[in-house]
This record gives sequence, C-alpha cells and structure tokens, in this order.
Amino acid sequence: MLDVSRLRVLVAVARRGSVTAAAKELHYSQPSVSHHLARLEAETGAQLVQRAGRGIRLTEAGHLLAERAAEIIARLDAASEELAAHVGLRSGRVRLAAFPSALGTFVPSAAMALSSGHPGLRLNLTETEPPEALRLLRAGRVDVAVMFRYDDTAPEDGGLSLVHLFDDPSYLLSRGPSGTLADHAGSSWIAGCDRCRSHLLDMCGKAGFSPEICFTSDDIVAVQALVAAGLGLTVLPGLALRAHRNPEVTAVEIPGSTRHVYAATYGGPPYPPATQALLDALVTSIGNHPTTAGEAGRQSG
Repeated sequence: MLDVSRLRVLVAVARRGSVTAAAKELHYSQPSVSHHLARLEAETGAQLVQRAGRGIRLTEAGHLLAERAAEIIARLDAASEELAAHVGLRSGRVRLAAFPSALGTFVPSAAMALSSGHPGLRLNLTETEPPEALRLLRAGRVDVAVMFRYDDTAPEDGGLSLVHLFDDPSYLLSRGPSGTLADHAGSSWIAGCDRCRSHLLDMCGKAGFSPEICFTSDDIVAVQALVAAGLGLTVLPGLALRAHRNPEVTAVEIPGSTRHVYAATYGGPPYPPATQALLDALVTSIGNHPTTAGEAGRQSG
C-alpha cells in the first residue's frame, strides 16, 4: 500500500517544480524530501523523477501518479473535514462550483437556506463553467458542481452522480423581430462558452446553415449589449435572461432546444451530511423560483 505522506511529497514536488520548493512548502528538509521520493519509487517499482540539470523533473509515471495522488489526498482531506463536522453539522465547510447564471439566480437562495439551517457550516463558492466544475469535482476540490448539458453534449465520464434540478429552454435574441434560426443564415452571431457554442453550431446545422460567429463572450451582460447594438444575434438560456435582461433585445423561445441543469457529485448516495444538506438546499431553492420559461417569456415582449 502506498504511503500517503510520500504521496503528499510527490504532489508538492509536482506542484512546486523542485525539491527545494516542495521542502519549504511541507516544512521538511531537502534530504527528507529526497528520501521520501526514493522510498516511493521503491514502493511502486517505477522511476518517478529524473535529473534535469541541477534539479529534477517528474517522469511520465511520476506525472501520472502525482495527478492521481492529488485526487486521493483532496478526498482524504475532505473526508476528514466531513467526519469532523458529522455530528449536527455544527462546523466544517462544503464547497460548490456553479456557472455564472446559476450564481446570479437560485444559488444565493440555496446559500441562504443552508446558512439558516446549518449556521456553523461554511459554504465556499467557485464560479466556473461545467467542464472545469467537473474537473474540480473529480479532483476533490469541490463537493457539488452545478452544471448543465444539452442533448448534444458529449456524455460525462463515469463516477459522477447527477441530481436533476430543472430543464431550461433556449431563446433566440435579436434587436428586432427575430423569426427563426433559419431566417438568419446570413447574419452575424455571438457565441458563448464552449459548451453553448457547440450547441449553437449544432442547432444552426440542423437549421441548414453554418453560423458566422463574429464575437465570443460568456458575459451575458456584454452579449446582450452587443445584440442591442445590432452587432449580431445570439442564443441564451432562460436562466441567463432571469439573471440579466437588456430591455432593448427581443427573446423568442426556440422549440426543442433545452439545456438540463444538474447538481453533480462524485460517487452516489448516501452522501456526506454537508453535501446532502447542500443538495437539499439547491432543490429547495429551485422550488422557490418561477420557471425560467415563464420568466423569460413575460419579458420577451
């Protein structure tokens, strides 16, 4: 069995890039770090580091083990915190990653509910798009990731458990009367994050054209300002329109275009108490918000 202390040394060397920097981070002597690395190589039977000038660098095997070790250590640390906070959820922390329009709508309500029910539990928030949120989740750096996917999004890797929160319709945004996607085959388009951009390309392809993308931004305020200025059209989900709505744009729902919003965890139930409390708060917050379709539809004029 691999020694966790030696794995921590390897991760520190990979992160800091040298034995000297790793020793300083861990408050070890340099000979001690070198000894741990040598013992880890003996345990694994693999060369993990090699000389590079006056320093060292990780081998391919070393990088592979360091990456896995970082995930293992993060989960051990998280488990330790969860265990300490188990009784009554009186202390500890829970970490959530979510995309911007979620943080601008229902996540604050969930945070308030969590704080009210468990005042000793600290919530850490990270704003990021789904691919990075899921990477943080797998690495053990967050406990829950609020993410979205479209029907045409590539399946996520195994090991994740998804709690469905709601379905979010898409809207075509224009400065004037919008019509359908096919009516704007020759128009300029504004794309968002990679996952939304891929969905836009897929929808336009099904409508019989390839969009000319002139601007790219995942800032929903900037995107709507560009549309209002007549610089292009875009597609936004209803949740984004609830987070911010420029009164000078027209929004028309696109039939059959829906993104699915989930709360993702690593592994299935039963969840650690703090994670379950956060999931419950997210589900409750969704129930307290109006549907995105109704909200956006009322504003579309």
